[in-house]
Amino acid sequence: MVDIFLICVIVVGFFLLAVIGLYLVVKYQHPDDKNDAYIPKLVVLLGFVLAGGTVFLLPLDVANNSNFAGCEGFNTAVCGGLNMVLFWDIIYWLIPAWVFILIPFCIFYYEADDGMLMAGTSVGAKPKSKLKEALCYESFVVVIFGLIFAMTYLFLNTTSIPVRDWTGPDFAAGPLYAITEENNSTFSASQLQNMGDEDSAILNANTVNPELSTMELSINPATFYAGLMAWLGWFLFACFGGIGMAALPLDLILAFVNRPHHMDAVEFAEAQRSLRDRVNELVNVGELLKIEQEENAQKYEKMGWRERRKAMAEEKKTWIKFKQAVYLMEEDAEDFANCTANYRNYNPLIPIFSLLGGILALVLSLCWVLQIILYMLPTPPVTPFLNEYFRWFETWFNLFGVLSVAIFSFYLLICAVKGCFKFGLRFLFFQVHPMKLNKTYMSSFLFNIGLVLLCALPVVQFSASAFQDYARYTTVNQTFNVQLYYLKFFGWFWRSKVFEYALLVILLLTCIYLGCKPKDTSGGKDSISLRDRLRARVSG
Repeated sequence: MVDIFLICVIVVGFFLLAVIGLYLVVKYQHPDDKNDAYIPKLVVLLGFVLAGGTVFLLPLDVANNSNFAGCEGFNTAVCGGLNMVLFWDIIYWLIPAWVFILIPFCIFYYEADDGMLMAGTSVGAKPKSKLKEALCYESFVVVIFGLIFAMTYLFLNTTSIPVRDWTGPDFAAGPLYAITEENNSTFSASQLQNMGDEDSAILNANTVNPELSTMELSINPATFYAGLMAWLGWFLFACFGGIGMAALPLDLILAFVNRPHHMDAVEFAEAQRSLRDRVNELVNVGELLKIEQEENAQKYEKMGWRERRKAMAEEKKTWIKFKQAVYLMEEDAEDFANCTANYRNYNPLIPIFSLLGGILALVLSLCWVLQIILYMLPTPPVTPFLNEYFRWFETWFNLFGVLSVAIFSFYLLICAVKGCFKFGLRFLFFQVHPMKLNKTYMSSFLFNIGLVLLCALPVVQFSASAFQDYARYTTVNQTFNVQLYYLKFFGWFWRSKVFEYALLVILLLTCIYLGCKPKDTSGGKDSISLRDRLRARVSG
């Protein structure tokens, strides 16, 4: 029988995710998208619910199985009764659909609209032309990744699970059990007598093969694609998650340290002059970029493929550097306004909450580092650490342990988004997509939701491995730590703990780097050097 409490938890949990997602879309969207891009908004909202629901299913799986092995079969009286295999299979199919179908299509459709506006051809343009262009690009994505998924499943869908052979005496040699009759006709394990000396003798008579053998199985497509998506997402999560676990606590604490202070006349004049100079330099850079773009449009037609690609990459890098400088200048301008014109209206509780959030984030990051070092990397583990903390809650209130798993798991997703933004801001490999109140375009929403969805399954796998003692009877533990753990090719990465070592190393390197350069800076010197390089290229 299904536990009514768990049903209520599911309804309330997904309702809260939908409300939070709707709030983020409404409050953070750019005014240009206020009455437009309804389909991308729906994809973002449902993608947020999907990502949150993926992480939410881990503590739900723990609560449903109640740390009792019989929940999967012979005795479900003390269990939640939910079909977690069905829940996880739905998630396993929805995430690839969002990442490789819906989000790319919305990006292509949204960017096609931007392209026409920038080109000045949006007047009189038909929506079918945008739809046709988006479908054309999306069909290419589906074909490429469809072939990758089909070929990998065809050749790599075998898992080799190690087993140990036990040989026991004949069944007839076992003891007889007396069953205590009850008023109802149902059978439960409590009706059996307790094990005695005869049972111990039978167990001692068992013989064990000292060598492990393997049992090869073909896993179903849903489970395989969950492993494939987790493997792909791990490359992002190991990098961005490690950066975010170091950067998030530091930035929250620095937000308190660098909170707005009242400026005297001298400080006000210096800050105003510095901002004015940076704005003027960035305006000059923008004009030079426009001139260079117009000149390059003609040069590209005469270039070979390699030369054109190299020139376009250099132009893209310059644009990213320019957008980075503009973003940091806007941040400094906002801080300047909070210290001057908006000083009386500034909420003094914001820095305090930032400090408290930074301390909490620091504690969570330290706990994760200790859990990796003490439990996940050594064989056997030095100590269960957080597993003991979660099991301690079972002695008096089990729900707190489930909520703790949810908090630790959701924190990893937040760190992945923070790490991606921090990496893009410090290094010019891709365009940054910050989430700014009333200033976030839909393309940034789609990018961040795609990143979160790609990192959702690695987070679930990482958490299931980190809390394996506590979540040992869950469905997801059987999936990631048994079937996928021994999967052909992909399983080697998880058995060798490649990603865990990579995440820990990146986290430590980030701590060293941020210790030397804690603040994101792009002052006037960066704008001037960018301007000089553009002038040299344009004049040349």
